[in-house]
Amino acid sequence: MENARTANYSRTTITELMIPSYANFGGKIHGGILLSLMDKVAYACATKHAGTYVVTVSVDNVEFRQPVEVGELVSLHASVNYVGKSSLIVGIKVVAENIKTATVKHTNTSYFTMVAKDDDGRPTEVPPLILEDDIDIRRFLESMKRKEIKASYKTLLDNAKTSMEIDENLHLLDNERCVIKRDKDMQSEWI
Repeated sequence: MENARTANYSRTTITELMIPSYANFGGKIHGGILLSLMDKVAYACATKHAGTYVVTVSVDNVEFRQPVEVGELVSLHASVNYVGKSSLIVGIKVVAENIKTATVKHTNTSYFTMVAKDDDGRPTEVPPLILEDDIDIRRFLESMKRKEIKASYKTLLDNAKTSMEIDENLHLLDNERCVIKRDKDMQSEWI
């Protein structure tokens, strides 16, 4: 596999200072700002490995463990963890550093699935990934397992949505924090 590339070849880090205009009304950095930065680093990392344009297909496991503050330096570390025929899974670790106190905290880890595109916008084959050590092997295997679980979850959720009989399941709402005031003539389906 002559065009195969190592994970190290495309590892990418983006570091940015969190400024006041990135903050929400609570004074913490907007999750959307962090997602945008994660998308940028995923794009850079995947494009470097693929050698072509890539698009984001899905984002998995976005869980903000700790808030990011104005004035902190945020570093987003991206690595290609898995490649399929035209897809790549990029793992991203986000760390925030208080540059005055030198305190570092891991704020979240996410997984972006990217697909390589040719000049006509069609999926195109990506180079194989060379697994150089046990960490690379573990990440590849974990990505395979995550894909399997994600497919199972999607199937379960799709089946639950299509087979859900509302009237038969209203009792499930008895101890929930909701009030039912439905007008069956005014139904909408947004999602």
